[in-house]
Amino acid sequence: MNDQIRARAPETSRRAAPGPASQTATGAALGGGPTVGYLDYARVGPLAPEATTALADATALAGRSGPADLDRLFALSDAARVSAARLLDARPHEIALAPSTSNGLFTAAAALRGPGTVLVPRGEFPANVYPWIRFAGRGGPDVRLVEPDGPRHISPDLLRRHLTPDVTALTVSAVDSLTGHVAPLAALKEILGPERLLVVDAIQGLGAVPLDVDAADVLVSGGQKWLRAGWGAAFLLIRDRCAERLGPGLGGWAGVTDPFAARHPAPPLPGAAAHLATNPDFPAAAAIGAAVDGLLERGGPAAVGTRIRATLAELLDRARRAGAEVLLDGLGERDRAGIGTFRLPGHDPLAVHQALEAAGVITTRRGEWIRLSPHVSTPPAAADLFAEALHVLTQRTSHLRTSSTSTSSTSSTSTSSTSSTSTSSTSSTSRAVNPDTHAHTPRSQEPTCPTA
Repeated sequence: MNDQIRARAPETSRRAAPGPASQTATGAALGGGPTVGYLDYARVGPLAPEATTALADATALAGRSGPADLDRLFALSDAARVSAARLLDARPHEIALAPSTSNGLFTAAAALRGPGTVLVPRGEFPANVYPWIRFAGRGGPDVRLVEPDGPRHISPDLLRRHLTPDVTALTVSAVDSLTGHVAPLAALKEILGPERLLVVDAIQGLGAVPLDVDAADVLVSGGQKWLRAGWGAAFLLIRDRCAERLGPGLGGWAGVTDPFAARHPAPPLPGAAAHLATNPDFPAAAAIGAAVDGLLERGGPAAVGTRIRATLAELLDRARRAGAEVLLDGLGERDRAGIGTFRLPGHDPLAVHQALEAAGVITTRRGEWIRLSPHVSTPPAAADLFAEALHVLTQRTSHLRTSSTSTSSTSSTSTSSTSSTSTSSTSSTSRAVNPDTHAHTPRSQEPTCPTA
């Protein structure tokens, strides 16, 4: 692959600076449940109550030694796969549990053999870029980065223009992590056709809004964001319709029918289990399964997504009233998921991020943009807290600018008067006066936030 990758600036979410509001917001967000102003679910979702209970119960079970206890522990992964099958409209054997979204994407990249080309939209989150690069030239397909022709990260027209005969797959995020744009998965799959694979990184959409999951041939999603299940388990969906085209590239002893056979490799297990390198994290499996069950009990992605989108719309409206510019503004209701991003023209993004944090509003800063990502549990008071923080910030900045202008005007008048007096004095005494020269050192700027 000769093209060079321009990765987006990594997302940064600062720890709370000292102060009662910040300490309360961050402390509750990291332990004890989300706070009123927690608007950072696209980064990490504090554990859902059902996930917390399931994780604790499974961890306690792992501390026992009875055979029945171990059988119950191992059964937790099967139960999680059944729950995921309901959510993804799949068969349980089409789902395996990977340790993370990144691991699942590496599994998919290792499974897809060459020759051919996989299309990767430029600007994809790095987790959906590196697996394909690493396996290109190692038996995997070549990688072609697709330059977007607009603010949306992928569109049907863009795909059509790049769909050359050598293309074997497209990998894409179901929801763009910066803009919140929902990829038109069904339309993309229709253009790809049955012979080309659609691989989907669904972590920024699964559990937040309805997705065209039927269109995905391969789908991967961890549970630490919108599912609110924590780390350690991710769903790896491999549809039966494409299973024969994917070899068990990372499949290890846990993915074969007889791991203790006299000769290796033994035949792979049927379905997605063929791609397992080892056993899953069983407590994490219990947590993600319980989180999915809770989501379905609350009406599933359709019901939850309606509330998340309504909350986000209110937040973005408050931002606009404060003079903010919304990234990819004008998206249709169904084209934006739970993510909205804004910036305040004339304001330092780091200062905006810090001001929000000090007020108890937790967000992520990506370069010059501030990302908002509420959940169904976000209370209406969050919008008021957010709006008040922006109001205080903009009013303070306006006051400082007014004061600066006033001081500058006064200084100019004083300088003019002094100059006039000096000129008069020089004229009367007929002596040349060399006025003092003052070197004004610019005020040091606020250090930029690390990008790592």
